[in-house]
Amino acid sequence: MADRSHEIEGFEVPFHNSLAEPILLGGVPRMFMVINFVFTAELALGMGVPWLGLPAGFIVHTIGYALTKRDPYFFGTLNRHLRQKPYWDA
Repeated sequence: MADRSHEIEGFEVPFHNSLAEPILLGGVPRMFMVINFVFTAELALGMGVPWLGLPAGFIVHTIGYALTKRDPYFFGTLNRHLRQKPYWDA
């Protein structure tokens, strides 16, 4: 058991787990899902090649799901990394 002698009575706050987890749709982040849906719909409906658009969308979604399952913050970290300016010459 953890030693709780240093904790002060009345200063504990219940913390719901959903406040710390990212919002996922279909196991992937919401923005990834929207972008994947738009490109899949554009290929399948707009260009008229559903035999290419639907499997491609499914494969991209599966890859995104695997990356998100391994690290829920993968796409947020990737986005931050791509937007960060190179400050050091290395």
